[in-house]
Amino acid sequence: MSLDVSPQLLAEAENGEVREEDFMEAVRTSLPYAYDLIARLVAQLGDGDAEFADNQTPPPSEKERGQLLRALSSDAIRGSLERHFGVALAFQNCHRVAVFHPEGRGGETHSRFTSLRAQILNQSPELRDC
Repeated sequence: MSLDVSPQLLAEAENGEVREEDFMEAVRTSLPYAYDLIARLVAQLGDGDAEFADNQTPPPSEKERGQLLRALSSDAIRGSLERHFGVALAFQNCHRVAVFHPEGRGGETHSRFTSLRAQILNQSPELRDC
């Protein structure tokens, strides 16, 4: 299961639209490693002039790796994280998540990061089973 959904949030969904703030709270509490990692990258991006900030350190355990995979493989979660933090996310190899300024999506640096070539060059034997 990707998220721990409270009875209140489930009732909200059963009765119609879900407020994004409520959904994001479920993401934050259910996937704290992923949420905190993205928050740290957003802060790094805001602290400098770089076009993006990325994480190249593998998660400390499979539990954290699973959180990151669940957060970034779900269109709803990923989109909500992008809107919440005001960034564009990119992802490689089970843990290399990057945050870009929204206007950078589709630009040269973003396209290079998300290219087939970059994915292949970012491979390593220790990441095969991630």
